[in-house]
Amino acid sequence: MTIEASLPQPVVSDRRLTLISLVLVLGALTTLLDTTIVNIALDHLRSTFDVAVADAQWISTGYLLAFVAVIPVSGWVSERLGDRTTWMLAVATFMAGSLLCGLAWSLPSLVGFRVLQGLGGGMVLPVTITILTRAAGRDRIGRAIATIGLIGQLAPILGPVIGGSIVHSISWHWLFLVNVPLCLVALALGPALLPSHAGREGHRLDTVGLLLLTPGVALVAFGLSRVGGDDGFAATSAWLPLLAGVVLLGTFTAGALRTGPGALIDVRVFARRSFGLSSVITFAAGFSMYALMFLMPIFYQQARGESVLHTGLLLIPQGLGTMLYILLGGRLAARLDLRLVVAGGVLLTMLGIVPFALADPAGGTPLLLAAQLVQGFGMGAASLPVMTMAFASLGPEETPRGSAAFSIVQRVGAPFGVTVIAVVLQSNLAGAATPAAVLGAFHTTFWWILALSAVPLLLAGFVPAGRRSPDRDDALFPSRPRPPLR
Repeated sequence: MTIEASLPQPVVSDRRLTLISLVLVLGALTTLLDTTIVNIALDHLRSTFDVAVADAQWISTGYLLAFVAVIPVSGWVSERLGDRTTWMLAVATFMAGSLLCGLAWSLPSLVGFRVLQGLGGGMVLPVTITILTRAAGRDRIGRAIATIGLIGQLAPILGPVIGGSIVHSISWHWLFLVNVPLCLVALALGPALLPSHAGREGHRLDTVGLLLLTPGVALVAFGLSRVGGDDGFAATSAWLPLLAGVVLLGTFTAGALRTGPGALIDVRVFARRSFGLSSVITFAAGFSMYALMFLMPIFYQQARGESVLHTGLLLIPQGLGTMLYILLGGRLAARLDLRLVVAGGVLLTMLGIVPFALADPAGGTPLLLAAQLVQGFGMGAASLPVMTMAFASLGPEETPRGSAAFSIVQRVGAPFGVTVIAVVLQSNLAGAATPAAVLGAFHTTFWWILALSAVPLLLAGFVPAGRRSPDRDDALFPSRPRPPLR
């Protein structure tokens, strides 16, 4: 079967697809916002509960571990219960966790409720991808991926602004309670607007795969979260879980290759050039795009003395740049070779890094804001076509587990790149006793990100040649008549 023949066909009208996207955005945005909203307030929560920094970090770590641990099983649950039912169950679980977090009376209770939040939140995004790509079909898969990309860009931009405003003006309880009304709206609209995809009775769960993959992903995530200490990767609490996680993932992969489609994640999809290459580029982007999004808020606060709220406002141009690509650049890129689009996006991101690597301790803010706009545009051009290429290669029945597989790559690649850059920054900040020395440490770290961006730039040369037709959302493939829409 050819890739074109295996792609899901559009099953809803353009207007219905827009409504579906709006409902899904409500659910997915809250889960992604929650990470950045809470991270910005960790020090405040530490003071509130009068605990050590290491103990307060479990507010984030508990959520992260639950978030990544549930991703592997999301594809099976979606196939078993149906897409819509699974999505609503995930959003309801996240909402319940949010409500309980807002009512928490101690650090242990908050960490426990954060785990419940993470179990719901980790399942939302893979199922969102499944529903959107199935509803869009191959002719409009680019529109679905643009919606997902927009969510991913808005969360880190809006999170610090909302979190800083809540802590400054209201109460920490509303860091979590703010999710409840949004989730209620999403749950109220879901049954009427989301398409129903029936589950399959008797669909067997790969229990052995679950026992290998879920703890494997969680251990890798936990190990990466421990690298931020003084010893970096040399810390036993970092390298030991990382090693154990890699061994479990390797064992799962070997077994999944023998099991085939019945595996919890069908790893054979990575052997397809489009899906496998997209996954590698996405993982490599952790060293450039994700690491850059991690570093810039710290740069504004530590090197330039900006407040948390002001930092959030200063980061807005990056999100605007990605939205600009989605609204305007996508149609221009449709006329170009895909390799040029992806490579051009990486180059623009690299160009936007240079002013930060040369920045002064004060002044030059307009240039930095313009650089962030360029970064955002470049990130959109570098990432959205790559995601489109990945999901365009999946058939309807492969989408749930393919979405889970791609989400795992994202959730491991992003923190891995961020962790490496965090270690680089920490080593450069060691002994930096003057403002000039601190600024120099950030300059060096930005140059590191610029150098590591060469990896996705080189990988862009392996993207399959081809153009997208300007009158189609997905023109990786030639036009053919659409079936009737409903």
